[in-house]
Amino acid sequence: MAGTVVSQETSHLARTAAGGDGSWRKEYPFTSRFLQLGDIRMHYVDEGAGEPLLFVHGNPTWSFAFRHLIRSLRSHYRVVAVDHVGCGLSDKPRRYEYTLRQHRDNLVALIDALDLHQATLIGHDWGGCIGTAAVLCRPDRFRRLVYMNTAAFVADRLPWRIAVCRWPLIGPLLVRGLNGFSRAALRMAVADRRSLTPAARCGYLAPYSCWADRIAIQRFVEDIPVSPRHPSRRLLEEIQQGLSTLRDRPTLLVWGMKDWCFTPAFLRRFVDVFPDADVVEVPEAGHWVFEDAPEATLSAIRTFLDACGASVPSRRPV
Repeated sequence: MAGTVVSQETSHLARTAAGGDGSWRKEYPFTSRFLQLGDIRMHYVDEGAGEPLLFVHGNPTWSFAFRHLIRSLRSHYRVVAVDHVGCGLSDKPRRYEYTLRQHRDNLVALIDALDLHQATLIGHDWGGCIGTAAVLCRPDRFRRLVYMNTAAFVADRLPWRIAVCRWPLIGPLLVRGLNGFSRAALRMAVADRRSLTPAARCGYLAPYSCWADRIAIQRFVEDIPVSPRHPSRRLLEEIQQGLSTLRDRPTLLVWGMKDWCFTPAFLRRFVDVFPDADVVEVPEAGHWVFEDAPEATLSAIRTFLDACGASVPSRRPV
């Protein structure tokens, strides 16, 4: 689906992100932009100039997760960070195909609409899988890959903490009724709970303040294709097979080694595919490595980008 870039609407932002006390906005001082996808609007930020860095988040986060990296990297790069449909400041339609394929197609539409070239994918959690799927659709537009605590291949099992969220009746009650998935992430996704300030906690929860706004969080959980019969399984297998075709791209793997979900075993699988990748293990960080170790994460990405060739900022289309 082709997308059309549209302007910001303050009223939409106020309505979509009404949760919390608003303190998170100071940590997210970016201009909001939207891509029109039919009747749906997908939110993204687009800061700075130079070679583009495309940040792709997972579940239950949104582009807010990359706020520190966006602020630091936009002085030398064009930094684009998307909110998947149903997440962050994007629309949250009730009737929608919240699937791996649909998220991939939306991301490809954004890449095309912004005419990104010589780009670097930076994916975390589901963002690594969705982002890789988009790169495989537009391989000529991507120069480098950065993966942080993610996967782009079939997993044998689900951690019980996620599996319980897929149980009939109990899963929706936990995820959408009690906001249990997002609230649990504030504790379980970091190795040190002190990593998150009150404003950061508010920011992660703000777009998901009611049952209706948590639909994508539930659908992401349900879309994990563990079973061979799952509708998204075939596409995930295609992504897994396609990874090796990207082996010529410079690749960076930044890993929080205390992640109970995307454990070091996932890192080893990426190293098997990308044996020449730069690997930065962060021993004291959890799943949200950018929260537990923001300086180490930024340093790793900066060093990697510099080694691949410095970006010269240039004027870009608005």
